[in-house]
Amino acid sequence: MGYSIVWSGNNDDKVLLLGDPRLRVVCHAVTDFGSLELRRDGERLIRALERFRAEYGFGRAMAAPQIGILRRMIAMNLGKGPFLIINPILSNRSAETFTLWDDCMSFPWLMVRLERHVQVDLAYFDEKGSPQVWTGLEKAVSELIQHETDHLDGILAVDHAADKDSIIAREVYERHRDFFDGQVDYFIKPTISKPDGEAKS
Repeated sequence: MGYSIVWSGNNDDKVLLLGDPRLRVVCHAVTDFGSLELRRDGERLIRALERFRAEYGFGRAMAAPQIGILRRMIAMNLGKGPFLIINPILSNRSAETFTLWDDCMSFPWLMVRLERHVQVDLAYFDEKGSPQVWTGLEKAVSELIQHETDHLDGILAVDHAADKDSIIAREVYERHRDFFDGQVDYFIKPTISKPDGEAKS
């Protein structure tokens, strides 16, 4: 199965793949709230996330550097529509951790076993520049926001792999899912429904 993630007629929506140096850049903070450029970048990021979800049937969030926008900005869709998280700051990381098989739009052919904090708090700005705070985030959102904020610092899931056996092909994972799921504490919950009502991640 190929993963040339480009949609016809719009290279702005191309998801950068593992090895692209832009994925390793530490992004700069957003300061131009209310500007046309920020609005366009936000719309472009949301469009890319929604197109990926429609094309591949999974994906809850996308960080701006994944499409070459080097700003501290994330588009997220937890099943109730997309929104932006700008200049996120994580705090109060729990001492308790858990393991999971993580994936990423920048290497959708891989699965990575890694460890995340069970809970974090999140402070950020919305697209209007209004401050927002989420406290005591539950696992599903906690692990997701840890993944996405890593992107803003040039850190990828593969950098967190538990050991040499913790990076595997998605095809192998899907073929032996029960075996691999038995190696972790948590499974990513789906947010996209199939036509028959079953959900996808």
